[in-house]
Amino acid sequence: MSAYKIFDNIYSVGVLNPNMRVFDVIMKTEFGTTYNSYIVKGTRKTALIEACHEAFFEVFLANIREVCEPESIDYIILNHCEPDHSGSLARLMDYCKNATILTSRAGSIYLKNITNNDTLPVTAVKDSDSIDLGGSVLQFISAPFLHWPDSMFTWLEKGGILFSCDFLGAHYCEPYVFDYNIAYPEKYDSALKDYFDAIFSPFKGYVLNGLDKIEGFDINAICTSHGPILTKGCKLESAVEKYREWCKLDLKVNLQIPVFYCSAYGNTAKIAQALSEGIVSVIPSADAPAVDINKYDMESLVQMLNLSDAFAIGSPTINSDAVPPVWKLLSGVDAINNKKKPALVFGSYGWSGEAVGNKIENHNGL
Repeated sequence: MSAYKIFDNIYSVGVLNPNMRVFDVIMKTEFGTTYNSYIVKGTRKTALIEACHEAFFEVFLANIREVCEPESIDYIILNHCEPDHSGSLARLMDYCKNATILTSRAGSIYLKNITNNDTLPVTAVKDSDSIDLGGSVLQFISAPFLHWPDSMFTWLEKGGILFSCDFLGAHYCEPYVFDYNIAYPEKYDSALKDYFDAIFSPFKGYVLNGLDKIEGFDINAICTSHGPILTKGCKLESAVEKYREWCKLDLKVNLQIPVFYCSAYGNTAKIAQALSEGIVSVIPSADAPAVDINKYDMESLVQMLNLSDAFAIGSPTINSDAVPPVWKLLSGVDAINNKKKPALVFGSYGWSGEAVGNKIENHNGL
């Protein structure tokens, strides 16, 4: 995708990556992704909002040059400093010799470490700080943990444009900039939900705070860092509504205490069943099913574990260790929201006695 004028004096200069199938090692990206970047021109100054993944630098630079010469850029605004946003920055600064980098205070610390360059011209901005490009004022909105501590939004009141970083985005790639041109809306909706689950579900309180911060803004378009631009009357309102709906706390009538297990010869299954019955005998209202890991898809198991009030997990012993399905389930533990959650491990063995080893040291929860 080359540069594309999206609004008066605003241009999309990002890059498409339709072939990506795994993002950050753990997230499947069935529909590829985009690395969105935007140029905002005022009568006096020019700002570039977000950079790009380093692997696409040459294409990114060519897109910028379709709009302006890099040395004419006065500000590079990084709403977030993860490498898919900042990876090309170090090389870009060789061309944007007159630019000041604007990011949050946390971002100003991270950025120098990420780029291995402590001489970058970085200025930290605070919540409600602004810059005037000449007829276009960009205001910065602190948005911590959406989804990194350094995250922020950039608001252009003229035109009602919110540059929302990863917030409300999706790993979804079509050769169209705007949501009203999406060819496969059901696939986009699926990507939006997958993105929320993988990126924002651990931070639901912060998500609601972020939505509250922008609630009074007259937003005509949300320029995300991944996926299509969301516009009023199309996907914008529904995306915001879905985020609020997905953040609602699950109303639990009973405690959820699943007992997960794998069993080679039925012995670990017997322990799991006994534990399940024991939990219910002490807490009659608890929902404590014995769950055979091999009979469910891993996504539903991970969701069950992360929504639980406590959990147990058991494994038979093979080669002095737990079996792979158990480790795979544990790899999906949301370490933020499960912190200090009560957990129990159990297992069975035959001839050698290694069940439940590997330094079980913390007996007070995760």
